[in-house]
Amino acid sequence: MDKLFQRGIDDIGIGTLFICHDGKGNILMQKRSDNRKTDPSAWDVGAGTLEWGLSLGENVRREVKEEYCADVLAIEFLGYREIIDDLNWKKQHWICFDYKVLVNPKTVAIGEPDKVTEIGWFTKDKLPSPLHALEEIVFKKYWEKI
Repeated sequence: MDKLFQRGIDDIGIGTLFICHDGKGNILMQKRSDNRKTDPSAWDVGAGTLEWGLSLGENVRREVKEEYCADVLAIEFLGYREIIDDLNWKKQHWICFDYKVLVNPKTVAIGEPDKVTEIGWFTKDKLPSPLHALEEIVFKKYWEKI
């Protein structure tokens, strides 16, 4: 049986992370389901692996639609991070391009119920707990921009 190829583990993965907001100081976050490999039941922002043939911006738009059933109204590049880590189950290496994304809160819904059990809007001073291990790094790096 052939080994299943896993991005970020068998090569360097490229991902896009997006911090969705409503333009009024609220950030959209999702609670990971109990069946997730890393940080089950923790809260995080959206992210996804870059798909072949898509630009970074196109990938963000696709992922926002997939995860939150919403269209991107505005998108702003925040920066990038290199993640080399052992996240409980395997060593990983990712380059992640991070974005701030405006969405209409009235259109937001859970698009991946197998991965997410709950979504909610939070302010920067009242974030949910527990946070995914990498979210504290994301928020610290971009605090002034979100």
